[in-house]
Amino acid sequence: MTDRANHISVTMTEDLASTNGTPRTKVLTTRSTTTEQNKRQQPRGSTVSFHNIQYEVKLKAGTACKKSPVKEILVDLSGIMRPGLNAILGPTGSGKSSFLDVLAARKDPSGLSGEVLIDGAPQPPNFKCLSGYVVQDDVVMGTLTVRENLRFSAALRLPGTVTPKEKEARVNHLIMELGLTKVADAKVGTPMIRGISGGERKRTNIGMELIIDPSVLFLDEPTTGLDASTANSVLLLLKKMANHGRTIIMSIHQPRYSIYRLFDSLTLLVGGKQVYHGPAQNALDYFSNIGYVCEAHNNPADFFLDVINGDSTASGMNKIQREDIDIEEPSSSRQSIEEHLLQEYRNCSYFRETHAELERITQGKQYTSRPRSRTITYNSSFFHQLNWVLGRTFRNLALNPQTSVAQLGVTVFLALIVGAIFFRVKDDQSGIQNRMGALFFITTNQCFSTMSAAELFITERKLFVHEYISGYYRVSVYFLSKILSDIITLRTIPAIIFSCVVYFMIAGLKATPAAFFIFMFTVTLVAYTATAMTMAISADQSVVALANIFMTISFVFMMIFSGLLVNLPSIMAWLAWLKYFSIPRYGLAALEINEFVGLQFCQNATVNVPGRMCTGEQQLDYQGIGYSTWALWQNHVAMAIMTLIFLIIAYLKLRFIKKFT
Repeated sequence: MTDRANHISVTMTEDLASTNGTPRTKVLTTRSTTTEQNKRQQPRGSTVSFHNIQYEVKLKAGTACKKSPVKEILVDLSGIMRPGLNAILGPTGSGKSSFLDVLAARKDPSGLSGEVLIDGAPQPPNFKCLSGYVVQDDVVMGTLTVRENLRFSAALRLPGTVTPKEKEARVNHLIMELGLTKVADAKVGTPMIRGISGGERKRTNIGMELIIDPSVLFLDEPTTGLDASTANSVLLLLKKMANHGRTIIMSIHQPRYSIYRLFDSLTLLVGGKQVYHGPAQNALDYFSNIGYVCEAHNNPADFFLDVINGDSTASGMNKIQREDIDIEEPSSSRQSIEEHLLQEYRNCSYFRETHAELERITQGKQYTSRPRSRTITYNSSFFHQLNWVLGRTFRNLALNPQTSVAQLGVTVFLALIVGAIFFRVKDDQSGIQNRMGALFFITTNQCFSTMSAAELFITERKLFVHEYISGYYRVSVYFLSKILSDIITLRTIPAIIFSCVVYFMIAGLKATPAAFFIFMFTVTLVAYTATAMTMAISADQSVVALANIFMTISFVFMMIFSGLLVNLPSIMAWLAWLKYFSIPRYGLAALEINEFVGLQFCQNATVNVPGRMCTGEQQLDYQGIGYSTWALWQNHVAMAIMTLIFLIIAYLKLRFIKKFT
């Protein structure tokens, strides 16, 4: 076991000396080889020490002249988390999750000071990719089975030196170790698909992180949303792994007693301050010694929260002390208790012993001035990631067909409605109006039908952020897989079906193959451009309804400048430039050129009747639309350029959205 610890320490040191992003592969490769050769010997957890952790955030200032106020989230935290089950306990708002994120290197470095060491060495820049982190809200693809989710994690997070056979063996071992054998081939579940239980879902999330055999596993509120029995079974699993030598650090709010007694180490936070850090089994004696006695049969976790909140029934303070606090305001009373607890802890033996140990760890080393960096490294190539992510995305669409089926259903329904309304359009004066109305409705429908793309990045935001930070795949891989899957399944196929139904039902449009394929190409291109704009608007949004509002306003504005509702040549010059931002304008112009050129609407075109359009060219001239071959393709080029610009905006938004809390 000592050799194993020395091995980890050496590899961590090699991480610090490297700058080419390869250490993670080296560490994982060594572990994988060792694991496979020695038939899964027990893991050796790392020791996590934290030194003078301070974290503050800037609040929005009331005026531009005033400096932004600062709120302290974590205040001077120091301690050691050794292999075992380490719990961070405290009331809501005490900073548990923020502290856990700091230890896991998942907190925004701005406003953060202090140092976190792993086995006495600074955290590697890619520590978030080397460690395991189970978020509070389960993030796992619900349409896939437990085994498929674990395979996905193994394929992307394990290095290429691990063979597919070894990856499959690791997946099977984890399924057995986590007690998921009976549900291994069952879907995890979505709101529309019934899946496995909450406890099994949580174990699946844990398994996704254990794939890389991390020396440290972080869990944020692992019992959230679970009933008491299920929560107890999950913690028993974690305790079993901790007993096998793994370092497990978890935040938890109010555990039951059967869970509390599993803890090896307890860190109690109050208002971001540390009021106890030591063995969990000694916590009650410690509080008893400073004047707070837990009643018989009371849950220690509940007792600690009662003390912090100033519940006098939980206090063993003498009558004079209680009266001094009770006469103050409630907020002042709680603050006094916090200060009392903080002062008592700083005077206790646990505090002195911890700081003595921390001094031994940092003796002769200067780490506090080390610049903080956040690097994400990958164990697989771009195309390997694209293959797996794109495959999962298509499989998710196939196994969750409600969206695609509904899209096709609405497309066919609207196509039949348009075909029925404009059925057999004639080559007379009414034919001009009917053609204009049909083409306008077609382009407008293609724009508004793309609003479903707003959910593309919003619904999977938490899943994407977690997997990206953990080193599953690049942002470009995720973006490209989403674009390809959405364009092929929800934009191209519906546009082709819509074009076929509408074009032949109207039955009065040009009956030539060239005209039909230009019509189909234009309709598809309008859908692509509108989809790209929807993605650009929604990429950094977190609420679908808000994104839909922005898109609706944009499409209505574009519809006004499409060329039907308002005669564009008659618009004032200072407003005319807005037409260049209208997607329906380019689509409608291309469809009109394709349809109207060469048409005759009067039996005797030489007779000049005021207000009557006898040729398609006259109608196009009236609308200010050129009808040369270049004018037709000019609209297509404009839409292609707009599509490219919108996709670049969407990617940049996705690339630079806030991924750290």
